[in-house]
Amino acid sequence: MPEKKVSILTAFKTIIWPKRKLVFIGLVLIAISKAASFVAPIASKYLIDDVIVNKDVDMLKYLVGGVLLAIFVQALTSFLLTKILSVQAQYLISELRAQVQKKVLALPVRFFDNAKSGALVSRIMSDVEGVRNLIGTGLVQLVGGIITAVVSLVLLMEISVFMTLFTFIPLTIFAIIALKAFKIIRPIFRDRGKINAEVKGRLTETLSGIRVIKGFNAEKQEEAVFEDGVERLYENVKKSLTTTAFMTSSSTFLLGVATTSVMGFGGYKIIQDTLTVGEFVQFTILLGLMIAPIVQMSSVGSQLTEALAGLDRTEELMNLEEESDVENRTILLDKVVGRMAFSNINFSYEKDKEVLHDITFSVEPGQVIALVGSSGSGKSTIAGLAASFLNPDSGTITIDGEDLSKVNLNSFRQNLGVVLQDDFLFEGTIRENILFPRPNATEQKLNEAVKAAYVDEFTDRFDKGLDTRIGERGVKLSGGQRQRIAIARAILADPKILILDEATSSLDTESEALIQKSLVELTKGRTTFVIAHRLSTIRKADQILVIENGRIIEQGTHDALIASEGRYFNLFTYQARI
Repeated sequence: MPEKKVSILTAFKTIIWPKRKLVFIGLVLIAISKAASFVAPIASKYLIDDVIVNKDVDMLKYLVGGVLLAIFVQALTSFLLTKILSVQAQYLISELRAQVQKKVLALPVRFFDNAKSGALVSRIMSDVEGVRNLIGTGLVQLVGGIITAVVSLVLLMEISVFMTLFTFIPLTIFAIIALKAFKIIRPIFRDRGKINAEVKGRLTETLSGIRVIKGFNAEKQEEAVFEDGVERLYENVKKSLTTTAFMTSSSTFLLGVATTSVMGFGGYKIIQDTLTVGEFVQFTILLGLMIAPIVQMSSVGSQLTEALAGLDRTEELMNLEEESDVENRTILLDKVVGRMAFSNINFSYEKDKEVLHDITFSVEPGQVIALVGSSGSGKSTIAGLAASFLNPDSGTITIDGEDLSKVNLNSFRQNLGVVLQDDFLFEGTIRENILFPRPNATEQKLNEAVKAAYVDEFTDRFDKGLDTRIGERGVKLSGGQRQRIAIARAILADPKILILDEATSSLDTESEALIQKSLVELTKGRTTFVIAHRLSTIRKADQILVIENGRIIEQGTHDALIASEGRYFNLFTYQARI
């Protein structure tokens, strides 16, 4: 698929046009500001040719007063422009960031399996920043520069058509160079966004995995990886700086040629008495006013190019397909009972590499179904399908008789609870983490969940109890303590469907005994999928599915499977000997 690029016209329609009232006010202020900037050069002619020559003190007072008023108007409009456009640009950036973050959260889980969190943070926070150049400083400079250049050109033509036209030769050459440079710079800026995201992504991973890095004495290795990333970033910046520097140098040389030519022609005309000294000074100042925005175009052009490159990447993200699929997921679940059925399910993460083959089973409301098997057999994939994190390639999953692929995700997931092997805890207090699924839960409900998961067994020893801060990802707690908080969170959520993925794997023997008691209460009346390597924890499951190579090879209760002396029997007796 060819890479889509955001054009100036698209950016105008989506960003500038919706804010047209403020932009219009801004443009009026720009016009007033630029009109005021012409008072001084126009006054200079009269100062030299009339006031000084005629020694007219009264006219001098009017000229000075007029210039001072013009300077005040410029200062006032500059303040108002910052207040209106620059502040509005920052507001728009915050709006866009919120929209992009909302979009990212709406993407399917499979997207996050292939994306680095640090890279996504960069895309949400950095890529939209260039918008300020479309509606803020860049717009002011661009529009203001055009107004100044056009008015200056008209006034220059009135003074001397020949001298004005002569200056257009180097200006035209500069315009051609600038257009070619901008074509080169835009892909450089786009690549910079990608490299920046990659470097930030790796840095985020490095900081998150600092214990692993120090544990394996791998600091040098990470330093080398990061240095390689910043080196690529440097090379990219060097390319853009080189191109911009060439454009700036070209403008300095060519505009210098134009100014020098004016000096020569102007001096000759003054000698010939076809041009007054006042007109020459006025022409020189006006030429400076016309040239200044043209020189600025290299800076403005780079800003706008960088803005469009960031919007390219933002647009790419915003065009990704959301998991909600509101057109097809139209069924709203009113009261979930918890009956689920898998019928002829096939699934693959990559094309032609199927990981689940013809999976068929059903779960009655309130039943506990255990998934066992070797690592990589497909247990977690089945759990991911049951949680609607993944969608099958073929076959049907039903919830209370409704096709899960057509069920509104919000109505399903508000009845879902998940406890993972490495469950995620947020930086904050124990209380905040348990209340995460139900922020408005009563203190009574919170305490019930705390007691049911035996969280109070360790929080009672903390000075601040449930208000103890746990650090990023709960780093200040043991694995067993983190797991019990995750289970308390699931108990408080009170789901109808529960996924327990190795929920007791991080626990010591004492903690596991406590958790097994709480899990009995947690699973009552809930359809529960349990993934466990410790087969002793699932002896009371209503059904046990033995998964190998993506297929169900055995199915039944613990006693029935032991009696059949198949794969489950071998796994169970092997663990019993260890």
